[in-house]
Amino acid sequence: MPATIPDKMKAAALDRFGGPEVLGIKTVSVPTCGDDEVLVRVAAAGIGAWDWMEREGQMAELLPTAPSFPYVPGADGAGEVVAVGKEVKDLKVGDQVYGSAFLSTKGGFYAEYVAVKGDQASRIPKGLKVEQAAGLAADGITALRGLEDHLQLKSGQRLLIFGANGGIGHMALQFAKRMGAKVLAVASGEDGAELARRLGADAVVDGRKGDVDKVCREFAPEGFDAALVLASGDAAEKALQYMRKGGRVAWPNGVEPAPKVPEGAQATAYDGIPGADVMKRMNALIEAGPFHLEIGRVYALEEAAKAQQEVLKHHLGKYAIRIQ
Repeated sequence: MPATIPDKMKAAALDRFGGPEVLGIKTVSVPTCGDDEVLVRVAAAGIGAWDWMEREGQMAELLPTAPSFPYVPGADGAGEVVAVGKEVKDLKVGDQVYGSAFLSTKGGFYAEYVAVKGDQASRIPKGLKVEQAAGLAADGITALRGLEDHLQLKSGQRLLIFGANGGIGHMALQFAKRMGAKVLAVASGEDGAELARRLGADAVVDGRKGDVDKVCREFAPEGFDAALVLASGDAAEKALQYMRKGGRVAWPNGVEPAPKVPEGAQATAYDGIPGADVMKRMNALIEAGPFHLEIGRVYALEEAAKAQQEVLKHHLGKYAIRIQ
């Protein structure tokens, strides 16, 4: 490894699973770079709405081995490649990349360095800053997997996006428009509705205060072909009554309670699994024209615990941590 890579680094890490108080700044070893990995000097990490579940240990059983502490969370992020394993062909030292380290035994992106599998990292699409790209490997991939792989969205179809102002939702809205769909965005609050309008939704309704029934009826008189549900509640249930027979509804695992899907519609819960193919598809969609990735707020590494709590409240777009 080049001499510029230190042995130790600063990270926001856990000594045990628990509440926000267990997440603090620690000095830990820089992870080694395996043959099928790249080592990334992290510039920014994404904050996920489900990061608290990892912090509390609810995802520990998904780990390939028993968790070891100090445990560094952080599913996604972006930065510069500083070392490349011998099996990795598509990336080189100096590349600006985004990637996923979800449930990696070597630690996540809440740190100055992270080891990422070569097929779970990709060059940052043209036009995006590194802080924006920090949200792509979790929220962007979850959005695209939902639309393309699970809803099989086609040009001209009528799509409902429920929760259109969050990290996943505001990207899904733009992807769906690029795929030729007609999109009704149900957003939260006036600021959320305004963001959805700005991003090109064909119709927008505030799920808190708007007349969801009326807007759905007018937008999809014959019913929605597809729905991506990113938040649950009464308004979501109301909107889903307008699915056509044979329509498809998808939501990422973690949306609780699971949406109530009317009889005659297909229902799928899924995971936003990273991979070289989906990253390639996503980069192409993003680079097809001006793409807006809303970063609602940027935190310091020392504020990681606060960020994990605040992302659960009303916000626009994706939250990020600036690492260095």
